[in-house]
Amino acid sequence: MRAPHLEAIADGIDTFLLDAFGVLNIGETAIEGVPERVARLQKAGKRVMVVSNAAGFPHADLMKKYARLGYDFAPEDVITSRKTTLHALASQPSRKWGLMATESLGRADLETLDITYLAEAARDYDAAEAFLLLGSAVWTEERQTLLVESLRRNPRPVYVGNPDIVAPRESGFSTEPGSFAHRLADAAGIEPMFFGKPFGNIFELTFAQLGSVDPSRTVMVGDSLHTDILGGNAAGLKTALIAEYGFFAGHDVDTAIRDSGIAPDFILSRP
Repeated sequence: MRAPHLEAIADGIDTFLLDAFGVLNIGETAIEGVPERVARLQKAGKRVMVVSNAAGFPHADLMKKYARLGYDFAPEDVITSRKTTLHALASQPSRKWGLMATESLGRADLETLDITYLAEAARDYDAAEAFLLLGSAVWTEERQTLLVESLRRNPRPVYVGNPDIVAPRESGFSTEPGSFAHRLADAAGIEPMFFGKPFGNIFELTFAQLGSVDPSRTVMVGDSLHTDILGGNAAGLKTALIAEYGFFAGHDVDTAIRDSGIAPDFILSRP
């Protein structure tokens, strides 16, 4: 079913799970009209949550960003792959972690972990007992090579807090941790553990927050077939693909749906 935007499908939906990049915003800019549309859905009694593969930023910083863009979400209603990863790590034994992330963003949410930010020192890679890939904004090919070489010498667990391959920005697409993780798997022969869409762990955390929910009246909305739509379908939810913003802006969604075999319930022109 095709529809112009989120409000056009609201009669049949009680709960909206919204991806962030390509649905709420492009980079640091809100998509025009979406803050107002989300507010109307909330005022109409719809449950609106964010379910995003956002792992690089501390949760408090993310909440400030959404407020700055004009959104009003409760902190507990923003479920990210970062939150999902840390939830999983809480039950893991203590380890020395080598961390892919932007150090200038600080260690909020990570205070209980023994982390070393990975840069150009090979000894830091070899000293790590496991690796945590949260954000790739400052990651380089030199660092990727150091990580591959260290894992070849001594295979260790790799936890990936963002399965995305790319993310839409104002000037194009950024390369995300999922891309580097798949390259690691090929080059070092390891099997990374992924947290976030399309994997079930982020939906399990979402359902725990939602409580009782009717899957037939819950929709996962996103701009990516291979994360948002695939993950939502696997979780037993309705799914809605954004056709004219984010990943598919300027591209043919029908061909992509046919070629991938991943079909949403709704195709929306805009969020």
